[in-house]
Amino acid sequence: MKSAVIVFPGSNCDRDLAVALRETTGEAPAMVWHAETSLPGGLDLIGVPGGFTYGDYLRTGAIAARSPVMRAVADAAAEGRAVLGICNGFQILTEAGLLPGALMRNANLDFVCRDVALEVASARTMFTSRYDDGETIRVAVAHHDGNYAADDETLDRLEGDGRVAFRYGCAVNGSARNIAGIVNDAGNVLGMMPHPERMIEPAHGGADGRRLFEGLVAALS
Repeated sequence: MKSAVIVFPGSNCDRDLAVALRETTGEAPAMVWHAETSLPGGLDLIGVPGGFTYGDYLRTGAIAARSPVMRAVADAAAEGRAVLGICNGFQILTEAGLLPGALMRNANLDFVCRDVALEVASARTMFTSRYDDGETIRVAVAHHDGNYAADDETLDRLEGDGRVAFRYGCAVNGSARNIAGIVNDAGNVLGMMPHPERMIEPAHGGADGRRLFEGLVAALS
């Protein structure tokens, strides 16, 4: 499985994601600088990592979403390539229009950094196929703007179409309906605020995130 990780000014989880991909796919991903206008050929998966791109100026992810490489990412997504946006990557994908809704400032205005319980809301996606519906897993969060917001019509559509991938097991940041991750209509783009790449082996404190990557390998290889 061939993968790539997009690197922006202010990315700080790009290496974490690269390690997770290398460990689960057996091949190091291409690291693609944000100013590139094209992606390596033959990619199966594009990772948009966490961090604080451009210092979170304007809105989180707003400037990064307009980087030259994001045109190529959008084209790849339209072709059916898998795209995984984690934390700041989720914010970037919403700002780029690849996912609906927006990530707002946490309801309590605090930076949240801890392990949280996640409910697998749908195991019927390529990203969640190694989990069970309703299963509770433990994954780390680290964000200040993870409060998912959308109008009721959008939320109802996400729910009805089975596009909510993960929910927080308890109130974490004020997210509407405790949504922690969603997929696009085609099911090939996932945005999630928690960090599965930080939970791929027991030495990290848990390995619940590893199955997300293993499921992608099975689906895309």
